[in-house]
Amino acid sequence: MGGWAIAVHGGAGVDPNLPLERQEEAKQLLTRCLNLGISALRSNLPAIDVVELVVRELETDPIFNSGRGSALTEQGTVEMEASIMDGQKRRCGAVSGVTTVKNPISLARLVMDKSPHSYLAFSGAEEFARQQGVEVVDNKYFITKENVGMLKLAKEAKTILFDYRIPAVGLDTCSAGVDSPLVMNGLPISVYAPETVGCVVVDGQGHCAAATSTGGLMNKMMGRIGDSPLIGAGTYAGDLCGVSCTGEGEAIIRGTLAREVAAVMEYKGLGLQEAVDFVIKERLDEGYAGLIAVSRNGEVAYGFNTTGMFRGCATEDGFMEVGIWE
Repeated sequence: MGGWAIAVHGGAGVDPNLPLERQEEAKQLLTRCLNLGISALRSNLPAIDVVELVVRELETDPIFNSGRGSALTEQGTVEMEASIMDGQKRRCGAVSGVTTVKNPISLARLVMDKSPHSYLAFSGAEEFARQQGVEVVDNKYFITKENVGMLKLAKEAKTILFDYRIPAVGLDTCSAGVDSPLVMNGLPISVYAPETVGCVVVDGQGHCAAATSTGGLMNKMMGRIGDSPLIGAGTYAGDLCGVSCTGEGEAIIRGTLAREVAAVMEYKGLGLQEAVDFVIKERLDEGYAGLIAVSRNGEVAYGFNTTGMFRGCATEDGFMEVGIWE
């Protein structure tokens, strides 16, 4: 075993014209979350507890698209989803269509620990949350003024907007204001950008865990479920590694991206970074995505085929990096 390692992400596909102030805010949040995870790992907290702790922090801050600050549905509400997986025995829990739970990742953890199931959705997930006594809030808590403005823009454009953080002022300089050749499931979209947060950890015992949480797509159809709560697509952890994905959910689902990293490590004998690079290059079928990963040997890796990915990583030997661009 090579010691502990941790990585976090806040989405892949950053608009190149994102204001420097927003970039700095994002990097500060990623640094804070990394330090929170590092402190927990130094205190010998298990990997599964660390990923939940870090993603809760990401859900609470409105900078990224999860928890408070989540993208809005076509009806102006928030429907969130999350999943968590413990590499030990590959235990997992997931939720979708959550509208009042303050921290969906913790509800996913409870599904794993306190229910006979792996996945609960919509009214069933909400009822389970109340049975478990988790903190709930009004749906308005998750809605920000900025996202209300972006939903208006999306409706005017009659499309799905992926970059919910592009400011309403100066759209002529942002990719949201120009035509795009990108498509999702054969349909055109206007812009591609972050939609998810996640954390992967290997602890000092060599145990891996992964967690992912999102509000989904701006102006998405009611009831749409993306890759984030799907084990093997947006989230996966096993004996070899832990993986969390972000990006074009439909492409990630088709490629079962997170599981594929572990599969090529297991069946092709690739190292962690080799596996990540292979999956990003060979398994996206013209889709756009990014991912973070850790191995049981204390390695950390990331990859993306977009203009950028909000990410940070650290290892026990003192390495630490926070970045956005290539």
